[in-house]
Amino acid sequence: MFNFEQVKQGHFHILISRTDAIGDVVLTLPVCGYLKSRFPEVTISFLGRTYTAPVINACTAVDYFINYDELSALSKTEQIEALQIKNFDAVIHIFPNKHVAHLTKAAGIKWRIGTTNRFFHWFTCNKLVKLSRKNSDLHEAQLNMALLKPFGIPILPLKDVHKFYAFEPDANIPFSIAHVLKKDKFNLIIHPKSHGSGAEWPLDKYSELFKLLSPAINIIITGSEKERALLQYWITEQPIGINDLTGKLNLTELLTLIKLSDGLVAAGTGPLHVAAATGINTLGLFPRTRPIHPGRWAPIGARAQYLESNNGTLNNIHPASAAAIINNWIK
Repeated sequence: MFNFEQVKQGHFHILISRTDAIGDVVLTLPVCGYLKSRFPEVTISFLGRTYTAPVINACTAVDYFINYDELSALSKTEQIEALQIKNFDAVIHIFPNKHVAHLTKAAGIKWRIGTTNRFFHWFTCNKLVKLSRKNSDLHEAQLNMALLKPFGIPILPLKDVHKFYAFEPDANIPFSIAHVLKKDKFNLIIHPKSHGSGAEWPLDKYSELFKLLSPAINIIITGSEKERALLQYWITEQPIGINDLTGKLNLTELLTLIKLSDGLVAAGTGPLHVAAATGINTLGLFPRTRPIHPGRWAPIGARAQYLESNNGTLNNIHPASAAAIINNWIK
C-alpha cells in the first residue's frame, strides 16, 4: 500500500491522465481538487491534450500541465526519460489510454492505478479498481473519483462534487469579447452544436426559444470555427441584436466569456460543463438514452440544471420549458 505519511507530508507526486475531450477533462478536475483537500501538500500533474490545456491550467489544484501531444511526438526513449525526470510516485489512469499505460510502466512509476475493465491495465497497472462505466448508475465525475480508492478516499455524493472543481479561468476581458457583454442585461450564451459528440437540439427550437426570452436577456451565440459554417445561415435569420461569436474565440477566450456571463444553454458538450464549473446558471439538454443521459453527464454546479427528453433525441424538449427556467434566472 501507499506510504500515507509520505503522501500527507507532500513528498508525493501524482500524475492524472485524461487525454480526451474538454467536458471529460472538466469532470476530472474535482479529482484533483478532492485530492488536494485530503492531502494539501501533494503535487499534482495533469497529462492532457494541447487543446484542453487552457481548461487544465485554470484549475488551481493542478500544479503542472504535461502536454500529451508533445510527449507523443518524442521517441520512445525520450518519452520515458521525460516522465522519469518528473519523479512521479503514482499515476491515475482516469481515461484508459493504452499508450500511456505502457509508457508509465516503462518509466518505472511505482504506483499505477487503472480499472479492471481494460485488459491492458492487467499488465501495466499494479493497483486495479473494479469499475464498469457502461453499467454504472454513477455520474461521470463520481466514476472518475472511484479511481481514488487506493488512496482510501471515498466517492463523494453528487451534490458535493462541484465544491472541488478549483476552477478559476482568467477574468481579464479580452477585446474579442468586451463588446458583446452588456452590463445592464443578463448575458446568456447559447452553444448550439456539439461537434457530433452527442444529441443536439434542433436549431429551429433555439429560434423559438429566443422569441420567448425576456428582453432583459443579451444573447451570445458561440461555437468553433468548423461549427460557424454550419450556423451562419441560421444566425442571419435570427432577430437583430443577437451577438455572433462563432469561430471567433480561442478556448482561453471562451473560458473567460463563460466566467463573465450570467448563464449558458447547451446540450451535453464541453462548454456546458465549463459553465457549471464556473458556477454560472447552466441549462443542459439531454436525451434519455444511456449512456449519454443526464444521470451520467448532467452539468454539476451550484446553479446547474437540465431538461431531459423522453427518447433518444432532443426534439421533444419544448422551448417553453427552457424559457421558463432561463427567464426565472433573472428574477
